[in-house]
Amino acid sequence: MSHTPFTEDLRGFVERLRADGELVDMRQPVDIRHIATLVDQSDKALMFHNVIGYKMPVLSGIVRTQKRAVMSIGVDNFREIEDRLVQGIENPINPVRVETSTTEEIIMTGDEVDLFKLPVPMSSIYDGGPMITAGVVMARDPEYGVNSGVYRFMVKEKNLTGIDIVTPNNMRMFAQRAFEQGRPCPISISIGTHPMEVLGAGFRAPIGVDEMGIAGGVRGAPVPLGQCKTVDLPYVADSEIVLEGEILPTGWTQPEGRFGEFTGLMGGLHWNPNVRITAVMMRKNAFYYALHMPWENTWLAAPTRYQAIRRSLKIAGVQVKDINVTLGGRAFWHAIISIKKQAGEGKNALLAALSVMDLKHVVIVDDDIDVFNGTEVEWAIATRVQGDRDVIVIPGARAKPLDPSLYITPGLVPIGAKVGIDATIGEGIPKERFERISYAYADRAKIDDYVKGKADAVPKGADAPEDEAAVTELAAKIVAAIEPKAIYYSELAEQFASYPFATLARAFGKLHTEGKLWQDPRGRICLKGSKFAAKQPV
Repeated sequence: MSHTPFTEDLRGFVERLRADGELVDMRQPVDIRHIATLVDQSDKALMFHNVIGYKMPVLSGIVRTQKRAVMSIGVDNFREIEDRLVQGIENPINPVRVETSTTEEIIMTGDEVDLFKLPVPMSSIYDGGPMITAGVVMARDPEYGVNSGVYRFMVKEKNLTGIDIVTPNNMRMFAQRAFEQGRPCPISISIGTHPMEVLGAGFRAPIGVDEMGIAGGVRGAPVPLGQCKTVDLPYVADSEIVLEGEILPTGWTQPEGRFGEFTGLMGGLHWNPNVRITAVMMRKNAFYYALHMPWENTWLAAPTRYQAIRRSLKIAGVQVKDINVTLGGRAFWHAIISIKKQAGEGKNALLAALSVMDLKHVVIVDDDIDVFNGTEVEWAIATRVQGDRDVIVIPGARAKPLDPSLYITPGLVPIGAKVGIDATIGEGIPKERFERISYAYADRAKIDDYVKGKADAVPKGADAPEDEAAVTELAAKIVAAIEPKAIYYSELAEQFASYPFATLARAFGKLHTEGKLWQDPRGRICLKGSKFAAKQPV
């Protein structure tokens, strides 16, 4: 399915945010050390036009809410971001090369390169230094081609940064292969791209798949790429700023971090390679985009998880009703999935979902459970799970190094455990055990009507003294009603609503006294000794 091509750049998105009241322009002098906490406190995106000591504005917080994430992709709701991503994956549009772009209005190389002129904010109180957080990074491997991703860079010297690539991925593999061959790994870092390029680059594509082609499929139009000046790599055309450089073949030996991570926690000190910056390109009136952790990362990362989970379950033949990649799991580690279950599919769904990316804990529920309602999910776990039967623990699985619960394994990529909880109704368990409370007359007795003065009709004889003749008459009618079939008490109450309820209760009492009443296995009223009557277990 195609859609209208979306060719907006970051500036166009900023203008839409401004017009919609989702961006605040701060024109007074602001200390760069205050930017991160101001963004954290704001419910709007912020543009700081007068950052003390710098000639460049700073933009931050543009996709820090679900609403702005939805706006950034040009869709109507959050689920449609996933749909667009699926379209991009299944129908990629290859990027196009352009001769030049506005990014090349200013080009600095050699001694002109000075990262300290960029207004890179400090963030958390334990950070190891200013962090470049929003770069779409491209690298090329001689065998596998171009890979794109989003990584952070700690500014160390005027032309030196660290790059955080501790997590096993294609970029780390490219750098590792270059290191083993004793050569640097060239990269380009495009800062101030549209969120669509960040979304595409953040997708964990198979080796050899061009993430910018996925971004083009999301856009419905090719992503324009320019050519770097000092390394043989493309960059995202019309980015605000582009850094060119090389991952040095030093190995994972340089301290980098700490940093406030997507986990909502301070990450530890990481050992990573350094990056030598060889050129800086920018627009004449460029602004610097600082992706604010953790929520700006979360809202664009989540759709990639939804897509991967849904695809994995489809391959497993499981029919999915809904998925919640929870915010408590930081859109990386936790998923709650409701399925239209057939026998055995609770466990199949668990195995399929736990194979996805770095998912750590998965809960599978039936399709009567709202995956976005934590109380309902917990209730399903409480009432439908037996630990020895329904909890799966898979040890020795690939783990995300940022997981603070992992044991320290110096020099090794960590492994951890994945846990699945099958909170679906087990096979062989009577379904009536799980019939929810449903109050009689809920369809017609509405509290708002009664608060406004509604009064119910009073049955004839409701205020009269006890009428034994009426009780006897009604008892006979009840016997006649339940003789051919078992009927719930509430249905009998409705069927004989012309009698006062007190008369109904006494009629049942009379039949109980006479030993005529019994119940079927589902609790419906029937005659004692009839074919419907429940038998007491031996």
